[in-house]
Amino acid sequence: MTKHWDAFETRMHELKDVAGVIGLLGWDEETYTAPKGRAARGQQTGTLEAIQHRWLVDPALGEWIESLLASDLDPVRRRMVERVERQRRLAARVPESLVKRTAEARSLAMVAWQKAKTDDDYATFAPHLETIVELSRERASALGSPSGDPYDALLDEFEPGMTAARLEPVFRELVDGLVPLVDELTARERPDTSFLARGFPDAGQWAFTMRLLKDLGFDLDRGRQDRSVHPFTATMSEDDVRLTTRIEEGAPFVAIFSTIHECGHGLYEQGFDPEHRRTSLARAPSMGLHESQSRLWENQIGRTLPFWRHYFPILRETFPGKLDDVSLDAFHRAVNLVERSFVRTDADEVTYNLHIVLRFELERALLSGDLAPKDLPGAWNETMTKYLGVTPPDHRRGCLQDIHWALGAIGYFPTYAIGNLYAAQLFAAYEAAYPQIWSDVEAGHFAPLLSWLRANVHRIGDREDAEAIVEAATGAGLRVQPLLDALRAKYLG
Repeated sequence: MTKHWDAFETRMHELKDVAGVIGLLGWDEETYTAPKGRAARGQQTGTLEAIQHRWLVDPALGEWIESLLASDLDPVRRRMVERVERQRRLAARVPESLVKRTAEARSLAMVAWQKAKTDDDYATFAPHLETIVELSRERASALGSPSGDPYDALLDEFEPGMTAARLEPVFRELVDGLVPLVDELTARERPDTSFLARGFPDAGQWAFTMRLLKDLGFDLDRGRQDRSVHPFTATMSEDDVRLTTRIEEGAPFVAIFSTIHECGHGLYEQGFDPEHRRTSLARAPSMGLHESQSRLWENQIGRTLPFWRHYFPILRETFPGKLDDVSLDAFHRAVNLVERSFVRTDADEVTYNLHIVLRFELERALLSGDLAPKDLPGAWNETMTKYLGVTPPDHRRGCLQDIHWALGAIGYFPTYAIGNLYAAQLFAAYEAAYPQIWSDVEAGHFAPLLSWLRANVHRIGDREDAEAIVEAATGAGLRVQPLLDALRAKYLG
């Protein structure tokens, strides 16, 4: 057993290392790679992903895993082996040729998506989306799913064990609870947000977001922040976690909340148990749980009055003369403006999940063939009108707004809604146990909350399934009601 463990551990470390290098290439591609270098980057990424795939499907790794699972392993080592066994099982079902074709198609699709979005020209992206959808169908077919629904095969990669059949009633409950709340809140007089268009210089926004990162607990000796068209977090190792944000001088909330959101992801990545470095346990068990960390910091903390009691004076100092005539109350109302907006990433916390339900329905239709990629713009606008009561005036703010489908990440969008639900549950549990949270936040003291999240979520890594982690921390699995209750309490008083 010792011999097999040593061989397995070495391969597990190698898999972790190559995943970090692939992550580095992806981060560089979205931040600094020259436009004409994208095709070569796709080939390089495809080569590394093919190597990773070969290591996973290597018969020797299968022998080590089989031997170790049949032996008397301690629980932590057994979980490490089980996590790699899952990776291997899924990888063995996908041909290496499909892995390489997907990586290359993804790089080309990302270039086309960025150009299409800039030019507001869906026709530029449509053929690439068609290719991505076809490759996704091939992948879903290769992976298979117990339910027989190809969408479940892709969803399972991001949210293990989750199915569309389970999500449908969850999303119906969300829609039924959110639509009347949106109707009520948007019928109110709209608060004045004209001060946001005064122009907030890039340098000041950058300095403010860097301060936020430090204050919230992100270790800048183990990570950094850069810029990208679409904010994201990439992890090369537990000591090299990279965040990006987007700065718009006429829309300061974009950078502020992008940074807080990605900081939540980064705190999770920096918070895994040091004993699990370079192992299969140094990762989140699902993207829904990962999204819960970003959404908790963004919404349950970053959009609150106590948070802005602390940071509004600092923001005023950062931008002299821009906010002198704006009261804290007016600023806080602007932060929490609920409106029927076009863009998911700019959406308020009340309407946000309606944007997710829209994408869930459309990508299922794309995958099943009920919706052809060429017809996406019309279907998008129709569904947007159905759930949010608005029709995008252009493709840039419609079906071209997200990078996910260019990345081939069909099945990812539901994890945002799952994350919002988990975040509400986790924060309600923390607030009940530590009612002094709001005095801490007003003082800019975030360490107690971070410590609780470290103990109840981060340090656990992938030792437990996502829903089991949430249930242990809150007393219940995935639920809709805590989020609806929190939103009604906040907005209806």
